[in-house]
Formats: sequence, structure tokens, C-alpha cells
Amino acid sequence: MSDPLQQPDKKIIVDEDWKKQVEAERAAEHSSESAAAPAAAPPEAEERLPPPSLVYLASSLYIQAAIALGLLPHPVSGKAEVHRNLAKHAIDTLEILQQKTEGNRTPEETDEIEAMLHQLHMAYVGA
Repeated sequence: MSDPLQQPDKKIIVDEDWKKQVEAERAAEHSSESAAAPAAAPPEAEERLPPPSLVYLASSLYIQAAIALGLLPHPVSGKAEVHRNLAKHAIDTLEILQQKTEGNRTPEETDEIEAMLHQLHMAYVGA
């Protein structure tokens, strides 16, 4: 009888082709994911926004104050209503921005902020 511990020589065959096939599939998946990514971008990403700047920040405060003073219609209701406390808050915040950036603004930024504050102060007095 043959010894059960002795086994006939078995040949192990390694198929190298499957490795290449898996690598090719992974590469194809990766390239299809990267190609699909821009198409799946949310619609907000396609909008053009102005570059962030000090004047843009100041303008947002200016618009808030102008709406509160009734100079511009409210974006939701469409009505021009005066809310002096909201206007004062936005104007005060713009003044803080002006004070805290003193010495760090360009002459153009300084002129813009001063013009905004002047217009808002006059409108506030008139309201």
C-alpha cells in the first residue's frame, strides 16, 4: 500500500493573466469615476461668484442695511419696509469692519467703505 503521507507531485499552475485583467478593470473603474465626477457636480458649483474681497463683504452689509432702511425691497416679501434696529445693526457692523481694517485697506477699499457708510448714515437719518 502506499503511504498516505506521500502524495504524488502536484503541479501548481499560476495564471498571471487574471492579475493583469483585475488591474485593467480597476484602472477602467478609476478612469470612469474621475470622468463622471465633473458631470455630477451640483448646480451651485457652476454658478459664477465674485472673488472674495473686503469690498464684497462690506457690500453685503450695505445691502442688508439698505433693505432694512426700505431703500431696497425685501428679497422674500418684495416689500420695502423700514426696520431701524436692523439697519443700525448692519451699519454698526460695517463701522466695526472699517475700524478693524484701518491701515490694511487699499485706497479704493477705503473710498468704497466710506461712501457706503455716508449713504447709509444719510438714509438712516432720513428714515
